[in-house]
Amino acid sequence: MKLNQQLLQINRNFLICFIISASLSAVAAQLLSDQENYLNTTITIIIGYVIYFGIFSCLFYYDNKSRYKSMKREIIKREIIALISSFGIGEIIYLGIRWPSLYYFLEIGIEPYIASLVSEIISTVCYMASVTFFLRKTKTF
Repeated sequence: MKLNQQLLQINRNFLICFIISASLSAVAAQLLSDQENYLNTTITIIIGYVIYFGIFSCLFYYDNKSRYKSMKREIIKREIIALISSFGIGEIIYLGIRWPSLYYFLEIGIEPYIASLVSEIISTVCYMASVTFFLRKTKTF
């Protein structure tokens, strides 16, 4: 199988963002341990999203700015729509796993930082797999 540099780059960015976001989300979950579990879960995920997408946006921009300068406008539009679609489906899968799993782990009494890390690992693996699958399926990269 031929390795696609763009997909490798996106997955590298996913991993960088995952490490930073998961670490800070675990800290947030632990700091919010005195809150109700549904609040802890929701706020922890929001914090993770802000961190994740802030960093991912910067990394994606720096990795692709020269590439997009040399592309035609129509191709850029088509690629961005495919990226948003793939990421959107991935986000639905991510949230569908992350919120219930983190909430469940908190409900059964697992330490909040461990619950957050385990939940993040499970949901991020599913997210990365689904985004990579859909980017390949749409022949975006």
